[in-house]
Amino acid sequence: MGNETADPSHYGPITEDEVNAAQTAWCDALVKIGQFYGDGGDYREIASRLIDDLYDYKDGTVFFKPTLAFGANAFRSTKEGALSYFVGGNPSFPEDTGFALKRWVKVRYDNNAAENGIQIHGNIAITMGNFYLTSIEGQEIVVEKTLAFRRCDDGKLRLCAHKSALPYDPDK
Repeated sequence: MGNETADPSHYGPITEDEVNAAQTAWCDALVKIGQFYGDGGDYREIASRLIDDLYDYKDGTVFFKPTLAFGANAFRSTKEGALSYFVGGNPSFPEDTGFALKRWVKVRYDNNAAENGIQIHGNIAITMGNFYLTSIEGQEIVVEKTLAFRRCDDGKLRLCAHKSALPYDPDK
């Protein structure tokens, strides 16, 4: 493989379809980790592989502020921190209970910050909107999200920034 194939621009401009596929893959991954956990499978290994597939920790820098992360560990700049957030069990992140282990059975998204909700700038695409997560008990929660994807050297879109938050509630 020569240098010309390692250049992400070799794959052409990012499309909205690719951005939507990357967001769908994130939603599906969250459900899949919970399924492996519920079935007694190696959920930690599947979460590790999905993080490699979805986030740019391997080759780049990731800004990740998970929905329920707070305090000294609010931001997860390493794969280790992201893995702990999703599956817990890391003494360096004692507050993590495993967001993916809550057994989400359905996760979907929208991009509603603008008419199409996706901005594409060269090898970066940005979305803003909501995730809708349905628990195994059938309860749905809404999580606001801002995502930035980078086209990596292998042509795949991976998250380089991910900020999630519960919607503002003026009564709290």
